[in-house]
Amino acid sequence: MSSHEVERCVQRQADQLGFTLDSSQRAALAALQLMARQLSRSSSPSRFPPVRLLRRLTRPAPVRGVYLCGGVGRGKSFVMNAFFSCVPIEHKQRVHFHHFMQDIHARLTQLKGRVNPLAQVAKDISHQVRLLCLDEFHITDIADAMLIRGLLHGLFARGVAIVMTSNSEPAALYPNGLQRDQFLPTIAMIKAHMDVVPFVSDTDYRLQVAEQMMENPVLTGLSEQALPEIFRTLADGGGMQNTRLLVEGRAVMARCHADGVAWFDFSELCDGARGKADYIELARRFHTILLSGVRPFDQDSLAQACRFMWLVDALYDRGVKLIFSAAVPLVPLGHDDLLDGAFQRVLSRLAEMQSHVDVARSVDREAS
Repeated sequence: MSSHEVERCVQRQADQLGFTLDSSQRAALAALQLMARQLSRSSSPSRFPPVRLLRRLTRPAPVRGVYLCGGVGRGKSFVMNAFFSCVPIEHKQRVHFHHFMQDIHARLTQLKGRVNPLAQVAKDISHQVRLLCLDEFHITDIADAMLIRGLLHGLFARGVAIVMTSNSEPAALYPNGLQRDQFLPTIAMIKAHMDVVPFVSDTDYRLQVAEQMMENPVLTGLSEQALPEIFRTLADGGGMQNTRLLVEGRAVMARCHADGVAWFDFSELCDGARGKADYIELARRFHTILLSGVRPFDQDSLAQACRFMWLVDALYDRGVKLIFSAAVPLVPLGHDDLLDGAFQRVLSRLAEMQSHVDVARSVDREAS
């Protein structure tokens, strides 16, 4: 498949979703087409030969990466995902950055005691992956800042082609972080090895989808029948069903989940022994949470009301979108004096989180 065929393939996917690629998306596609050509030229039968030793001794030619950055809902993930599905590379991986870092930490744990384990991790990844697509790249603490510096250096040196999406341009990463000066070489490395493509369109494509589905979300919870289609739309039709997720060391059953989107039963999150840390962790993992079967609260369900309040607070503070079904409008969920009046804040935040104004901020927020 030529790079022009990649372009046509991506265009077909855009046509199927009913929108025309804007100038930013076309600029991104041009950079990705160049990457496709470079990958095609640098790939050879010896890249992944049957003989494992030869494969390990063969290092591919470097390929410039592509860094897609810009505001929420501007189509960064769509362009990357479409490119990933269209480019004819066998050894490729597309993963949300949070899940990628979880895997890196697990690999490092297995290599504990080894000399320079991070270099070994980069080497192992380079033997498994030629093209690596990372969605929602971000840095939130100094430990990950130092880790990603060494990891990217190893991956670039071993010829792994990398595509990233991020809400932040490279210079704005880890803006107020501890010892940020130690992260500046990583920013310089990203600029040196990747083409930075800003997304500057004023169109929020996910907002368009959300507005089509939520005609009056401020006053009432959505019907249960609306949630499956909302999940399929936000998860691009994919996702895993009836999956146990490990959250703070305890299992949580998700009806469905995909990168950045999860759907839970109210009872799963609010009836059991859950704490604030559980909800903060969920807010770190997902940009959108769907919740089925929210029930009204009274003096006999104060524990559930309290957990629901913690959940709403955690999602609100991190800009996570909450879409839920409920048998009653928002206000009857709890009376004014519930939880000594604290529940009034929940109702206010729910109304804001589900308003059309806030959809743009939270549907595709930075998972950080």
